Amino acid sequence: MKAYVLIKVRSGEVKTVVSELRKIENVVDATMTFGPYDVVAVIESPDISSLGTLVASSIQPISGVEQTLTCIAVDF
Repeated sequence: MKAYVLIKVRSGEVKTVVSELRKIENVVDATMTFGPYDVVAVIESPDISSLGTLVASSIQPISGVEQTLTCIAVDF
């Protein structure tokens, strides 16, 4: 399963957050963006439970991360 995690980051910490995200297993890509969210991470996960664990245990605790929004990709 693929998901996009939209992340709001504390001012001045985007570069550090992106660097930390890229070290996490199952994070396919992490990129700085302009707009309401500062970073988008692309995640590949075997199931929704693993996705939730990854976001809660590995992404949200990163210093500088203020808020996340997880969007699950749907194939049709």
